[in-house]
Amino acid sequence: MGMYVSNRLFAEPSFIEGMSRVLDIGGTLQEYNTSATEAEADMTAVKNDWRAVGNDMKMVFKRHEQRTLRK
Repeated sequence: MGMYVSNRLFAEPSFIEGMSRVLDIGGTLQEYNTSATEAEADMTAVKNDWRAVGNDMKMVFKRHEQRTLRK
């Protein structure tokens, strides 16, 4: 079964930024995506959670349909 992974919280670094993080012992280069308010951050998280549920349901329905058509 597929797994939904959200990278919303973490900014995606470029290759050069990624390489420089190897030497960043203090973690000073770590960046996070932010939201204007806590409510906005919560709403985004809830939307992503339901999107993951929807994607899982689509996959289950598709598998069920394929198995049913084979019989």
